[in-house]
Amino acid sequence: MTKVGIVMGSDSDMPVMAKAADILEKLGVEYEMTIISAHREPDVFFEYAKSAESKGWKVIIAGAGMAAHLPGMCAAIFPMPVIGVPMHTTSLGGRDSLYSIVQMPSGIPVATVAINGGANAGLLAAKILATSDPELLERLKAYSADLKSQVEAKAERLAEVGYKEYMKK
Repeated sequence: MTKVGIVMGSDSDMPVMAKAADILEKLGVEYEMTIISAHREPDVFFEYAKSAESKGWKVIIAGAGMAAHLPGMCAAIFPMPVIGVPMHTTSLGGRDSLYSIVQMPSGIPVATVAINGGANAGLLAAKILATSDPELLERLKAYSADLKSQVEAKAERLAEVGYKEYMKK
């Protein structure tokens, strides 16, 4: 059953939001991904956010740039967690997106990850779901153990060959 909705305001956000999808796939979490402009198609957006709960979704990951209204508007309508992913922008480097998402009014929280933080948004969604899913929690623990192993292997290689050789990879 789909548990996470992934929505973005433009297909230009796809490379970042695909990282959230990749993480969810790796952890065995079903999701649905779409593109909706909150400004250009408000009727479609409202239906999306209003129907998310009845679809059984537990979390929405919403990516947006510039004015970045999509995550906040999702949070205003959807009663469960919303994770905002601010997109890098050419005008202000994504700070405009970050501030628009993180500075929500009291009563409308949006969990916010770093600019272009799609992978962390996927992980955060999985961690939220894992609070009531012991099997997912075990997959998250294995994912973390794998990250640790990767770092340990890199440290071993560095110790063996020195930094000059290591940098030649």
